[in-house]
Amino acid sequence: MIKSTSENQLQDNQYDTIIIGSGVGGLSAAICLARDGQKVLVLEQHDVPGGWCHSFYLNGYRFTPGVHYVGLMEKGQSSCELYEGLGIANDIGFYRMNPKGFDHCWIGEERFDYSANWEDFQKDLIARFPHEKKGITKYLKLVRNVGRQLQLIPKIRGWWQQITIPFRTKHMGKYSPFTLKRVINWHVKDPLLQNILNIQFGNHGLPPGKASFIMHAAIMCHYAEGGFYPMGGGGALVKAMTNKIKAFNGKIKTSTPVKSILIEDKKKKKAVGVELSSGEKIYANHIISNADPDTTYFNLIGREHLSKKLLKKLNNTTYSCTSLMLFLTVDMDVKKAGLDSGNIWRIPNKDLDTINDDMQKTNILDGEEFSGMFISCTSLKDPISFDGRYHTIEAITYINYDAFADFKDEPVERSARYLKFKEQIIQKFLVTLEKVIPGITDAIVHKDLGTPMTNEYYINTTRGNVYGTEKSLKHIGPFAYKQKSEIENMYMCGASIVSHGVAGAGYSGVQTAGAILGRRQDDLLSLEDNQSLRIFEAEDDSNYPEWMTKKIEVKKARLASGGDIFAKTEG
Repeated sequence: MIKSTSENQLQDNQYDTIIIGSGVGGLSAAICLARDGQKVLVLEQHDVPGGWCHSFYLNGYRFTPGVHYVGLMEKGQSSCELYEGLGIANDIGFYRMNPKGFDHCWIGEERFDYSANWEDFQKDLIARFPHEKKGITKYLKLVRNVGRQLQLIPKIRGWWQQITIPFRTKHMGKYSPFTLKRVINWHVKDPLLQNILNIQFGNHGLPPGKASFIMHAAIMCHYAEGGFYPMGGGGALVKAMTNKIKAFNGKIKTSTPVKSILIEDKKKKKAVGVELSSGEKIYANHIISNADPDTTYFNLIGREHLSKKLLKKLNNTTYSCTSLMLFLTVDMDVKKAGLDSGNIWRIPNKDLDTINDDMQKTNILDGEEFSGMFISCTSLKDPISFDGRYHTIEAITYINYDAFADFKDEPVERSARYLKFKEQIIQKFLVTLEKVIPGITDAIVHKDLGTPMTNEYYINTTRGNVYGTEKSLKHIGPFAYKQKSEIENMYMCGASIVSHGVAGAGYSGVQTAGAILGRRQDDLLSLEDNQSLRIFEAEDDSNYPEWMTKKIEVKKARLASGGDIFAKTEG
């Protein structure tokens, strides 16, 4: 029987699953589904895949806006198991950041380094604060217990394990209703010690008074064995994932914005496909949105299709902070200036909630410096990218989205007023950077600033948020958005579902794929054999294989033979 044209078109435009957004959550889901034999299509509005994990180049030098370090990368640990289970471990590598200080605390004039060894970390804290020994020991034990219990939950299976969950996760259950500030106040009193223990709050974006203790404990445990940076930046992870999807005949289309999710039957509410901005309609048995809840439900589905209960939840949803990101290429010996592969968290020696309040003021040009800053030299974290002369630096601070309210409706071609505002912000960044890396201003050969408007344009996040929904008590765990929505065949993944961050978002995609396939997370991550993740030392090149050494030498020789190829620019 010869099919009609419309039937042929329907077949060409019919998929098992369409995934909206190519962040690592969407890509992880796509790998699992395509590997299971599904016909999968990933749609991305940006011209490159990856979401926050994508890399971009400024004058030939690479930056990654959303990947600064990943934890638990050793064999048998959760991030390593994720990449092995997805079948991409053989195609990627990581550098271990400075194990003596993968996170450097600069708190006023005080300094403290986070060791990659948990026992050494505890010893260092006790040596610095001997009067708090009992509290430090008890608090860190609690943090590790919570971290282990969080790791246990996805692995629970069988009737006996199910009924013993309350006992097996007793610390999590006991402390889940409390903020970080409340729990840490029960254990330690020294304000400087509290700031040191809480300084990684930037990894979830909430001050102690609002942050969930469980969330912060999870962050600390994620980095308990140190920080690791992907060889080639976040873009290398994305490339490995997209190649894997294509190997299973999955499709990825960039520069393809989705206008709406097609809903069939006003009563039953069933998602049947998507309409692109071009007007083309594509159909699927399942739809996954890797966008945040507001973008998904308000912009792509529409209020008229949502229940009163879901509308109430959406209207009460708060999103995480937004950011300013300064990207620099500099011509200087940053190691001589004191930098290494570790991150620097710089804050004044004040209460973190007070600091956060100051960061959230709408007049961001008020004051000489930003109250808090994260500083990272990516060319030291990723030695294979260093050409022997020019280093790349990323500096980040969190701000109130409303600081850019005057520019929200500007076109892509930004106004002179916007560009002047950006330049003023850059100069304020440089005040702090000069105190951390003296002489850096004169060494800049290129600079650019990412703003909340940048986040919205490239990543399509609500109010430029960087971590999805706010990681407060009302938005995590049982109160987070679920993988399966109230609309039939409609699913979600990403930073607002299971957890945020590179690994958290990746696991969310696996769990969403599991919800569609009726499979458990561990089952989906146990299908690949002969996977082994490569780890190298950022601070020690003695273990580099010959191919890596040659690549670094070629990069340096190419720059040397080309002379000064980098004329200083204003960015």
